[in-house]
Amino acid sequence: MIDDLYSGKILSLAANMPRAGRLAAPDGSAEKIAKLCGSRIVVDVALKGGRISDFAQEVKACALGQAAAAVLGAHVIGATPREIEMARDQFRAMLKAGGPSPTGRFADLSMLEPVKNYPPRHASSLLAFEAALEACQMAEANTRTSPADVV
Repeated sequence: MIDDLYSGKILSLAANMPRAGRLAAPDGSAEKIAKLCGSRIVVDVALKGGRISDFAQEVKACALGQAAAAVLGAHVIGATPREIEMARDQFRAMLKAGGPSPTGRFADLSMLEPVKNYPPRHASSLLAFEAALEACQMAEANTRTSPADVV
């Protein structure tokens, strides 16, 4: 059963992290840490026209957290914050409530379905999407407050 959890696909994703690093001037950033295992992910986003125009992530996580972050990094450019939120919610429902696999641009998260049988691994698997959503929310708040609005 542990072989299902750490499949070749998951290990391959974890080894090839797209969009690794940090942005020089992000519109929003967020850091999330899984308390149980210490996995840590920092996400930077830039928004343009309500869509993610640039993205970077610094991932120090287990293979499962890395694999989820790799799916995010591979498909995030052009996504809306709402798409990130929907993917996070679908992913969480798949892991915690036996819901269907995520659909749309983040459908590759379906390969992490075996994680549902390992509740201690849920938090680290969700970290990248939690951080990306928080970074998007910060970016949206920052774009609503232009320098002319500041007194």
